[in-house]
Amino acid sequence: MTLVTFIIPVRHQANSNDWSALKRRLSQTIASIAGQANKNWRGVVVANEGADLPDLPPNFTAERVTFPPNQLHDIDGADREKVYDAFRLDKGRRVLSGMLSARDTRFFMIVDDDDFVSANIVDFAARNPDANGWKIDRGYLWNEGGRLLMHHNDFANFCGTSLIIRSDLYRLPATFEDAEVDYIKSMLGSHVRIGKLLADADAPLGSLPFRGAIYRVGHAGAHSKSSNLIRTHFLNRSVLTSPRQFLGNLSRVRPLDRNLRNEFFGVRAAG
Repeated sequence: MTLVTFIIPVRHQANSNDWSALKRRLSQTIASIAGQANKNWRGVVVANEGADLPDLPPNFTAERVTFPPNQLHDIDGADREKVYDAFRLDKGRRVLSGMLSARDTRFFMIVDDDDFVSANIVDFAARNPDANGWKIDRGYLWNEGGRLLMHHNDFANFCGTSLIIRSDLYRLPATFEDAEVDYIKSMLGSHVRIGKLLADADAPLGSLPFRGAIYRVGHAGAHSKSSNLIRTHFLNRSVLTSPRQFLGNLSRVRPLDRNLRNEFFGVRAAG
């Protein structure tokens, strides 16, 4: 049995304004996962038929699907809740397809196609194989190409790359067709909802005891339209008029040094 399977759901190519940029970021995310210190893992990239994917290293496979484009993929100018609901369905069914192709695993971790994960995740899971799983409560924010990281201590409520969950707790259906829409949206398409559902089922998740992921923010391809790190946390008017808040944000910043690059960016990452 594989210890940890990383599932990377990739949007339909028609929903990307710049597929070459998405492919480059996806390649970096794949490299990050491939840097795991413990090699008892596999990765599954879920993408539509015809999508041009980067070369996949050992331990990675592609699960091809035929889902149509998400017609509500852009949050600009649309009803926000309808966009989120459509996103949860589109992401959830891609995740489900990936999980069904990799049932023989102890833990699943869903990873967004532009984020980075710590090289220590699989090793930690190996030391705690009977746990329900973990939330990544503490992580980092990073502007693409930047030399600084910012601590974020409510990471699991902010970033989709934030949960490692024992596979049986997902209660996967026998087939894709057996899955109900609400299950797909809540258990697989929402990183916020599933934590409460598991807690209510007496299977609460623990808190990963180290900073486990990096959320790449402020780039044009981000689903969440996340803001530029510097502009949001240092050049925002409310921050500039509050010295305490400015200094508090500054205290959360650290340089992206060699140790962090080795831990999060993997052996093939570029930049």
